[in-house]
Amino acid sequence: MAQAYVLLDRDGVINQDSDAYIKTPDEWQPIPGSIEAIALLNEHDFKVVVITNQSGLARGLYDRETLEHIHAKMLDLCRQNNAKIEAIFYCPHLPDDDCTCRKPKTGLLEQFSNHYQVDLNDIYFVGDTLKDIQAGQSVNARPLLVKTGKGLRTIADNPKIDVPIFKDLYHAAQFIISR
Repeated sequence: MAQAYVLLDRDGVINQDSDAYIKTPDEWQPIPGSIEAIALLNEHDFKVVVITNQSGLARGLYDRETLEHIHAKMLDLCRQNNAKIEAIFYCPHLPDDDCTCRKPKTGLLEQFSNHYQVDLNDIYFVGDTLKDIQAGQSVNARPLLVKTGKGLRTIADNPKIDVPIFKDLYHAAQFIISR
């Protein structure tokens, strides 16, 4: 059987988001239930991969070493809770840089697909913004929207959005494992 993956956006899905950006490990705070959701997915044989825009790098708000410390905190917290994130793919560019990796473009998803030799058709991708949904739809993945982070704003700004919507990552994970 092929390995099953679930893709997650980071800010607003796993951790609290901030319009001022998450710039330090101290600012990175998990959303209640998100680490447990990753553990639940792992228990049901899903590997979890993070797909995230991190333009704070290009904005000079933090450097790669700080981003690595933020991710180390996230990975350590997962380990302490019997959860595992397989990999983190991130775009370090500004919205105007015209890169191919910044969501809603599909470069990060394609990097994941190429690295793991995984077909993106029907793979679950959980996000909190329209960019996440659009990126997932562009590669025929199965986007799911959470109300955490920018999720409620995304719903308000896009009332006709046609993807499954969940209270948070834990509820999305319960849906995924029930399929």
